[in-house]
Amino acid sequence: QLQLVESGGGLVQTGGSLRLSCAASGFTVNNVTMRWHRQAPGKERELVAFITSASGSPGYRDSVKGRFSISRDNAKNTLYLQMNSLQPEDTAVYYCNAMARWGQGTQVTVSS
Repeated sequence: QLQLVESGGGLVQTGGSLRLSCAASGFTVNNVTMRWHRQAPGKERELVAFITSASGSPGYRDSVKGRFSISRDNAKNTLYLQMNSLQPEDTAVYYCNAMARWGQGTQVTVSS
């Protein structure tokens, strides 16, 4: 059964860092393109970052370039999102996504 479970969210001050994890089961993370999305209150869900299958090429939305880094650990079958220099506008629920499956989300709150 395909499953994605996020963790690592929390409350952090402006300028702080967090690392989100997304543990996958039922498939292998390096065989598919995987994505991190986020949804802030009252806003639509938006794509934050992705990593392609095979080559593992990353891509980011402009507002997080240079601050966020997506990666995967094939041995742990886990996707990561390292978030540095966090800003209040990064506050949202973060979701990982692969093959039309979604995790339950993890809350990230950045205080000013």
